[in-house]
Amino acid sequence: MVAAEPSVLTSNVLVLNKHYAAVRITTVRRAICMLVKDLAEIISVENDQYASYNFSSWLEVSEYRARYEREHHEWIHCVRFDLAVPRIVRLLVYDRLPRAPVKFTRRNIYARDRGRCQYCGRRFPTSELSLDHIVPRSRGGEANWTNIVCCCVACNVRKGGRLPIEAGMKLVAEPAKPKRSPVVTLQLNSKRYASWKQFLDAAYWNVELRD
Repeated sequence: MVAAEPSVLTSNVLVLNKHYAAVRITTVRRAICMLVKDLAEIISVENDQYASYNFSSWLEVSEYRARYEREHHEWIHCVRFDLAVPRIVRLLVYDRLPRAPVKFTRRNIYARDRGRCQYCGRRFPTSELSLDHIVPRSRGGEANWTNIVCCCVACNVRKGGRLPIEAGMKLVAEPAKPKRSPVVTLQLNSKRYASWKQFLDAAYWNVELRD
């Protein structure tokens, strides 16, 4: 029997290919399944160096950490042992490095703009934000990364079907297509995912998250 907070089992694990290049993000639950089936190993960043563990050796590491470092880790509680939640796994047979563009979704636009209205600059919950076409659709504006921004209700009403300059408004920042998933960028601000940073080289990292 396994017990853990649902948020722990569905939280994110960075997946590397066998050449240590980041290829995707999966859940803790799926990562544990790969480890048990010997399809992957755990990569732990310790004192700025990489240490690799299979499932058996990670059990030993977890026993030590449960005894001396419990407060620094999240845990999966099993009948006979507690397992420290891994944050990075490396596939043992996967070579290919997929090149997938960042998906153009409402979620990614909100993450790119960090939940801020791009006209007044104020932060709002997503329920109070809408998406605005900088060049209105009625005037040929397209739905793409450079023409859509987050906008609060008040600014949306003020702008209406006009160009920002016509409404006396100015964008906080010029919108652009992200080089990597903006949701990943937000997650890197969490201590939970701090060990990911050195693997996220923008030259090859272009992850596509689950929606």
